[in-house]
Amino acid sequence: MNFHGPCTLKGPLTQDLPWWAQPRLKSRKRPAADSGVRTALVARVKRQIAEGTYDTPERWEAALDNLARSLRHS
Repeated sequence: MNFHGPCTLKGPLTQDLPWWAQPRLKSRKRPAADSGVRTALVARVKRQIAEGTYDTPERWEAALDNLARSLRHS
């Protein structure tokens, strides 16, 4: 079995770049109330997806109509 140590070569992705050498911390904070996220809408869509009622034949038909319309105007 081979064990490879950290890379010390010069190049686009090496330990010389601070953003590569240090792990990023992702924020788990909730968006602020004025962030533009419509939390009630997001909750409703998540619930509908979980229940299996979000994708309906009518929604698919409307999406296909919008797609066809946008392709005609391109």
